Amino acid sequence: MHITVAHISPIMSLIAGVLILIMPRLLNFIVAIFLILNGAIGLGLLKWLHL
Repeated sequence: MHITVAHISPIMSLIAGVLILIMPRLLNFIVAIFLILNGAIGLGLLKWLHL
């Protein structure tokens, strides 16, 4: 299975959702990291991942 950039956002969403269910106090922190990473991937700033 090859993981591409199109697969990263749903994987990040699943991880963030599980973390929020486990530790609701970290909601702001988790959402902020998710949005920053999602924006960076969307703009192509993480091309060094070679995915």
